Amino acid sequence: MYKYIIKGGKKLHGEVDVSGSKNASLPILAATIISGKTTKLYNVPDIQDVRITLQILKELGCKIKKEKNKVIINSKYMNKTTIPDDLMRKLRSSVIIAGAIIARFKKVQFSYPGGCDIGSRPINLHLENFQKIGIKIDENSRYIECKCDRIETKNIELDFPSVGATENLILASVIGEHEVIINNAAMEPEIIDLVTFLNKMGAKIYGAGTNIIRIKGVKTLKEISYKIMPDRIEAGTLLIAGAITNGMIKVNSVVPEHISPVINKLEEIGCEIKVTHNSIYLNASNKKLKAVDIKTTPYPGFPTDLQPLFSTLLTVCSGTSIISENIFENRFKFMQEIQRMGAKATIEGKTMIIKGVKKLHGADLESTDLRGGASMVLAGLSAKGITKVSKLEYLLRGYEGLDKKLNDLGADITREEEGE
Repeated sequence: MYKYIIKGGKKLHGEVDVSGSKNASLPILAATIISGKTTKLYNVPDIQDVRITLQILKELGCKIKKEKNKVIINSKYMNKTTIPDDLMRKLRSSVIIAGAIIARFKKVQFSYPGGCDIGSRPINLHLENFQKIGIKIDENSRYIECKCDRIETKNIELDFPSVGATENLILASVIGEHEVIINNAAMEPEIIDLVTFLNKMGAKIYGAGTNIIRIKGVKTLKEISYKIMPDRIEAGTLLIAGAITNGMIKVNSVVPEHISPVINKLEEIGCEIKVTHNSIYLNASNKKLKAVDIKTTPYPGFPTDLQPLFSTLLTVCSGTSIISENIFENRFKFMQEIQRMGAKATIEGKTMIIKGVKKLHGADLESTDLRGGASMVLAGLSAKGITKVSKLEYLLRGYEGLDKKLNDLGADITREEEGE
């Protein structure tokens, strides 16, 4: 249990590199078990969610070697099909491992997953679509069991373009003699990274990045090495940190088109932005930043994961901003803490109205979830005085060395154990 002590009021300045993507790493780590062979992954972020996923793979019988951001996974000796209950409860995205186990063993048992409390993220969408491709589901109060003799050829329509459900269907459908078509599929870059990885292993998956994905089952997958894509949410976080401190920063190792809506909104509020093929330069120094409206939608729209951070930036922009959150119903919880710093916001259902103030002031805050915790850190960077952010376990789940990266840009953040 850690907390951040942040001395605010320092403009960020300099260059920073983005780590590998959390949301791409987790399904790709799950996918490594399908081949029953050895996979080498590079640019894997050293974060808590990755550590939990690797621990699950170990418990299932995989051999794992890890050195900094390189991970070698040998799944040849994997001999279990039950995902450990205690680890499942720590990580909601662990449900993705179910699809990979089904692909290899045609059966899996798991409990209901845990994770951040940002709203309803039921796994019934996963289970309903498993059933559509021939997987039998047996639910009781403790466990969910999934079994099938083979994956059936099916044309599926998702009720909502869920990233997790799309990934699970892809993973479950990789091996066999069937063809599965997913309509209204998620189009996120992380889906493309997963499919690129699987196709390099020998899978036959078409249409990633569009709303129709076609999977033709294959007999086996082969050993490969693969580099994880950059984390677009971390890239956005760093850019917003530069803006909220009226700083001047360059974010490297990024795919700019992955966060085009965020770049557009940063320009709209008054930041100067310059983009190359793998870097983004932001200048908010001596700029008068103004209010904008934001509406979160599935990719390629404005990402829900960056809404708390951008909303925090808008608390110190002149004028009134209206935020519409259309993905998670509890995504505004963080604002209760930011209001303790002097922010002015009104929440009505899926809408938040923010009236900008000149300055936030330091306060003792308690992280509510992963992105909410990051928004509090950014608020602390901007605020007058000292801000303390506790319950950092949420933040550490998804950011690799965020405090170090911000300090390298000129921030003043120290990390202490709770109770010190």
